[in-house]
Amino acid sequence: MFQPIVPTDGLAGWRFLQRTYEAQANTFNQSTVIQRDTDYFAERIGQVTSAEDLVSDRRLLSVALGAFGLQDDIDNRFFIRKVLEEGTRSDDALSMRLADTRYRDMSEAFGFGPLDMRGALQPDFAAQMVARFQANSFEVAAGAQNSAMRVALYAQRELPELAADTVSSDTKWFTILGDPPLRELFEKALNLPSSIGQIDIDQQLETFKEKAKSVFGTSDLTLFEDPKALEDVITKFIVRDQINGFSAGLTGGSIALTLLQQ
Repeated sequence: MFQPIVPTDGLAGWRFLQRTYEAQANTFNQSTVIQRDTDYFAERIGQVTSAEDLVSDRRLLSVALGAFGLQDDIDNRFFIRKVLEEGTRSDDALSMRLADTRYRDMSEAFGFGPLDMRGALQPDFAAQMVARFQANSFEVAAGAQNSAMRVALYAQRELPELAADTVSSDTKWFTILGDPPLRELFEKALNLPSSIGQIDIDQQLETFKEKAKSVFGTSDLTLFEDPKALEDVITKFIVRDQINGFSAGLTGGSIALTLLQQ
């Protein structure tokens, strides 16, 4: 199976990945494993009528979870079934009580909850899920070469969509706080410690907003509909991740020289 090529860390690696993304992603998606799984999903998902049907078919479940970056839950079938069956219409539903918003997104998309419309009945549902699965799978594979690249690719795909959403600014920020890759992006781009996750969620919200205003001039996430602003936050993330990865023995001057050379 084709593995994404990331020849170096940091900005040089990110820029290479950007230049070659289309060619690499196409090659990756044409690999036998990806083609086999996506063809199977497209052929069978229309026959699935319940969460039990989905979790009982490991190949279907693999694509469903992979479409939302939740592939590590492949063996947690009872948990995933509960997430899907309870839907998103009640605040007490399992997906609504989990910090990770990707479970909510998956439950809403498949529509197995009370009063929900089953996703597979909607036009192009299979194609949408396949496209998400392909994108996430490539990001996971790139992340195996360099974990920062997975976060950056995910943010490049997901952040503009969130920025353009019509929900309130605070709702968008809460989505970021509950989405592990986006949270990591902003934590590092804003130079916030991961330990911030231990304080009250409302305090976290205010801290992220205040820091964003200081760094970007605004806490309004619609900013990231602009490709230049999107690239700016990703660049800050990549640079901060690279700095954090340098050994403690490097001097400030040698760190600066390494970054300038890239």
